[in-house]
Order: sequence, then C-alpha cells, then structure tokens
Amino acid sequence: MASPSPVLRVRGAVVPIVALAALEAVLRASAVRSDSIARPGEVLHALAAGLADASVLVATGQTLACALAGLLIGAGAGLLLGALLGLSRFAAGLAWAPVESLRHLPPVALLPIAMLVFGQGLRMEIALVGFTCFWPVLLLTQAAVGGVEPRLLDVARTLHMGRMRTILRIVLPASAARVAVALRLATGIALIVAVTTEIAANPLGIGYAMVRSQAELQPASMYAHLLWLALLGWALNAAMARMERHIAARLGTEVTR
Repeated sequence: MASPSPVLRVRGAVVPIVALAALEAVLRASAVRSDSIARPGEVLHALAAGLADASVLVATGQTLACALAGLLIGAGAGLLLGALLGLSRFAAGLAWAPVESLRHLPPVALLPIAMLVFGQGLRMEIALVGFTCFWPVLLLTQAAVGGVEPRLLDVARTLHMGRMRTILRIVLPASAARVAVALRLATGIALIVAVTTEIAANPLGIGYAMVRSQAELQPASMYAHLLWLALLGWALNAAMARMERHIAARLGTEVTR
C-alpha cells in the first residue's frame, strides 16, 4: 500500500478526532456509568498516569523484550533456512511436507505445550513469538531467493564460493528488498503474538495489564493500555517502513508498500 501524503494524513486524522470528541460529549451528557465504557478524556488521563508512574513503561518493556527476542530468533532462523530452500529445489521438496503441516498451527494452540516446557515467563512467550515469526520469514525469503537472477549464482559457482558465502554475499543482497517486507510483516506478528500470549496465559506485559484492569473494573486503564498498544504498533511499523525505504534507496529498487 502506498504511503499517503502528509496532507492526506492530517485529513485522515480529522474523522477519528471528531468521533472521539462526539463520544466524549455524549458520555458527559449522559448520567449512565458503565464498567465497560470510559470517556476518551478518562482514557487519556489513565494513560498519562500510567506513564508518570512508569507502570505502562514497565509493561511495555516486558512485551517488547519478548516480541523482539522472539522476532530475532524466529526471523533469523527463517531467513537462513529460507535462503537454503530457495537455493535448492531438492531441499525445498524434502521440507515441503513439514513446512506445510506446521506453519498452519496457531500459536495459541501451542500454549499448553509451551507452558509445560518453559513454564510461565519470558522464555515461554519468546518461544511462541519465535515459532510464529519463523514461518512468514521462511516462506517469503524462500520465494525471494528463488527469484534471484540465475546469472548471479553462476558467478558464485565460477568463483568457487561456498553455500554460506553465496547466501551472504550474493543471495541476501539481491533479495534484500523482499526480505525487508518479510521482516516488516513478522514485526507486526511478533507484537500480536506477544500480547495474545500475555492475555491468555502469561502474567506480564501490556496484555496482562489489560486483563488485570478489566478484572479490577477499570475500563479507563484497560483502554489506555489498548491505545498505547496501538501507538506502539504504529511506531514499530513506521520504523520498519523506514528500513524498507533505506534498503530500496541503497539497492536502487522500489519496494512495494
């Protein structure tokens, strides 16, 4: 998707701002109080309070630590194995059945196994994030490497370069733009899986903070963490999009976004 111009971004922000202002006015005019609804002003106040006492920042650190560690492990393994499968049709044929069988497993279904193996905590969450991020990076890297210009591989064979040197010196640079798209996709997945794991089974991070706020009947705090999570996801996506543009500029190619 093409990035909108700054003018369109400003115009696009008008609708949600007006909607939130209208919701604030309606809720202020109404005498109804609810354990599931909070005024936008209350949500912003709760977010400011959470940032001031650092509780939101602590939860954010826990979530990001798991998400980024799992992303590093899963994407790194997917990158290397995807490059190998993209270079070898024989290896890709052997890996087809296990890849197609395992990549469809939802991470939530693996929670009982992960809890048995790792227990609750950072390691369990990192393992689930890494498992989930591994597959999209593997498949997109395999496709990207499989589309590398064959003459580049002929040059590598002529120079008697080994398989790993061929991957690092020729294959990955040639497919870097498409690999960057895979990493951007995996970054979003990492954050989603980390928070989902915290909501379902892991007592730490932003996900657990939302569950705790809901259990304590504090909707403003719950929505404040949700708002912060949306801002965090936007910031991570913007950082990865900037990386894509940097790679595209370095390679002289256009990355489809």
